[in-house]
Amino acid sequence: MKKIYSFIKTGLILSVAALSFAACSEDFMDEINCDLSVSTNCDAKFIIPDLELRTAQNIIGGDFNTYFGSYVEYWAGTHNQLFKAEKRDAEVRVASTYNNNWATIYENIRNGKLIVAKCADDAEGTDAGDAGARGVGEILLAYNLAVATDVFGDTPYTQVGDAATYPYPEADTQESIYKEVFNLLDAGIKDVTSGGNTVGQYDLIFGGNTQRWVEFANGLKARYTMRLINRSGSKSADYGKVIEYVDASFKSAATQASMSYDGSNQNPVFDFEWSRDGISSCTSMYDKLIARNDPRAERVYWDPSSWEHYSSEDVLDLLAPTGDVEECQYVYAYDAWFFAEVAPVHFLSYHELQFLKAEAQVRLGQTDAAKETLKGAVVAAFDNYEVNVAAALAAPSVNAYGGIEEPDSDPFTATDAEAYFDSEVSSLFDADPLKETMIQKYIGLWGANGETVETYADIRRFMAEGKGAIYGLVNPGKFPLRCPYGQDDVVANPNIAKIYTDAGNYVFSENVWWAGGNR
Repeated sequence: MKKIYSFIKTGLILSVAALSFAACSEDFMDEINCDLSVSTNCDAKFIIPDLELRTAQNIIGGDFNTYFGSYVEYWAGTHNQLFKAEKRDAEVRVASTYNNNWATIYENIRNGKLIVAKCADDAEGTDAGDAGARGVGEILLAYNLAVATDVFGDTPYTQVGDAATYPYPEADTQESIYKEVFNLLDAGIKDVTSGGNTVGQYDLIFGGNTQRWVEFANGLKARYTMRLINRSGSKSADYGKVIEYVDASFKSAATQASMSYDGSNQNPVFDFEWSRDGISSCTSMYDKLIARNDPRAERVYWDPSSWEHYSSEDVLDLLAPTGDVEECQYVYAYDAWFFAEVAPVHFLSYHELQFLKAEAQVRLGQTDAAKETLKGAVVAAFDNYEVNVAAALAAPSVNAYGGIEEPDSDPFTATDAEAYFDSEVSSLFDADPLKETMIQKYIGLWGANGETVETYADIRRFMAEGKGAIYGLVNPGKFPLRCPYGQDDVVANPNIAKIYTDAGNYVFSENVWWAGGNR
């Protein structure tokens, strides 16, 4: 009897405990399973470096840059997915190709919106009213939003970041998105000016220097004003604005917006090629250099296996024929960029701004001024070229295996660049100022710095004007006019599924809005 009573007593206690446990709230269960070492909230200034790094690594220097390099013929895709892109195979149109970029850029947009919201004047918490951090967030949000719409066209924005209310965000029009981009840049300039440096060391681009952020935002306004020029109601006025914005931006390459790499973190072009060996030096780019007697052809080519340096004459038989390559690895020559482990990624470079200004001056008929501006842009581009070559020669991972062979020639100086301009570029500019300005910009943005995204936009902008032929692209395949939407949302979001049409083949036929399309 005593034993039975003991069993009953124990059972009752266990039953009460079980009922008590069953009565636990869902919130309490969430707390039990919560990793208390992981923060669920943090100051805005701690979100900013992650946003900056993800933008540099994945959006500027990542797959967009790598694939677009094949599209614009900076290099040839010679293996696996880049070979398929070179051949304009399904890789160019399927939703899986840019899915990682799609996910990252929307994480960036969400985080940019989060920074702005946390720092609002009427927000709750320690970030409320932090105009300095808010301004940085607004400028970075504008940057990612512009890239998203430039490559995808109409794309979600207004409903992004509130999954409870909008589980399936609808796409905003590119026209409305660009209005928001300019609003964000204007707000960013105002906020960083009034709020001061509240981000400090957590700002990986400028270390919290508010003047640099103002210059960066003005430079972006120059870039995007030119981007929208074919939708302008007054082109002459907007060309004038481009010049005004450039003059209010960076005064030299020393202050431009870049992300640095030191080998512990790797330049994304190097990172891709070092692990994949999917791209090679191509004939199309080489031919443009040789046609202009451009001395940069002498210091840019290496053997992919022996790492022997090649002159422009010796490399000829080792170049990948653009659009007609054979799939292979370690066969075709390498550009210096593929070794440039410590080359910076440019959010916005000084030389890009000078090329923008030169184009605006040409369009306004200010030919003499444009020629001087273009000369300065070419000199700055030569300097950036040598930064890339030096980054290849200094690559820690490459040097651990003996390094690449040093070129016979010395690094180019400003004097060398000026001599090249006077002897080769000047007469070509006199014959066709707009064409030569854009070809020099095309060559100047070639490198490991992630500027291919801008060249891709320029080419589409000129195609919209019926002037795309100036670039002399030779790949016989169809030129992709945009990127397909990411698979995650093509599958899960009906609002994206309905605009991913014709199995993605619309990327070959539908321009984005600023290039004359409808979306």
